[in-house]
Amino acid sequence: MSSAAQTPLALSIQSHVALGHVGNTAAVLPLQLLGVEALAIHTVQFSNHTGYGEFKGQVFPAAHVRDLLDGLDARGVLGRIDAVLSGYLGDAATGDVILEAVARIRQTRPGVRYVCDPVMGDTGRGIFVRPGIPEFLRDRAVPAADVITPNQFEFEWLSGTRLSSVAEAAQVARGLLRSARGRPGPELIVVTSLRTPDLPTEHLATLAVSPGQAWVVETPLLPTEPMPNGMGDVFSAVLLGRLLTGHDVPRALEHAVSCLYGLVGQVPPGGRDLPLVAARQEIVAPTARFTAVPLG
Repeated sequence: MSSAAQTPLALSIQSHVALGHVGNTAAVLPLQLLGVEALAIHTVQFSNHTGYGEFKGQVFPAAHVRDLLDGLDARGVLGRIDAVLSGYLGDAATGDVILEAVARIRQTRPGVRYVCDPVMGDTGRGIFVRPGIPEFLRDRAVPAADVITPNQFEFEWLSGTRLSSVAEAAQVARGLLRSARGRPGPELIVVTSLRTPDLPTEHLATLAVSPGQAWVVETPLLPTEPMPNGMGDVFSAVLLGRLLTGHDVPRALEHAVSCLYGLVGQVPPGGRDLPLVAARQEIVAPTARFTAVPLG
């Protein structure tokens, strides 16, 4: 078998900006550097991300996204997809198109992995997406996903629970997992940017929960101000990249956390973006390595 035939193929459906690294401009390069071929469909096209303030561009209608997916299907590409990654939607109707595509792919590739980064808001900013998107993510996307990667704010909104500890976060996540008795839901939940009261004030944690297992990775909180945009987009892509190339959950989690820590540490003063090109080695082989500790 040729090396090309062995290369995993991922379809990333999320936002795109000309300036900056968010959405597909944050996800595609890490996937490629980790050995995954990445196809990108954009849900929006903006001049720059909102961290820069004003921007120009437009949200693409759901019909546009469907048209591109139909074009890929006509080329026989959807039948070769190993994973679908979704992020910033722009419009809830686009989410329906993504779920239709996942269902279509699963007809011929039942093992395809759907990773949903439920982008809707963050601590301090609150909800920053269009009305209807948070409800779509909670009621439709999360139950259909194999993996979800919310930050703490998003996870609390999705679960309706204000978290007081990492242990509580794990317990709540277990209640959202797919059930052997047929309850829909993800097989893996990864909660990022956890800053619960039980953690040291200078630390943050990332939690991964799967049936019967949970791991947590703690890192020092880097004094970066402002925090760069696109961190969740890079994290989800790196996590997926490692899962698709044969790494188990704790190793993939360690790599994604360590990669992001290394990239954030190299953001220049006042920078709004992660240095994906200048510090690309942090994506492939992070300088600092953090360990995933099993959670009892």
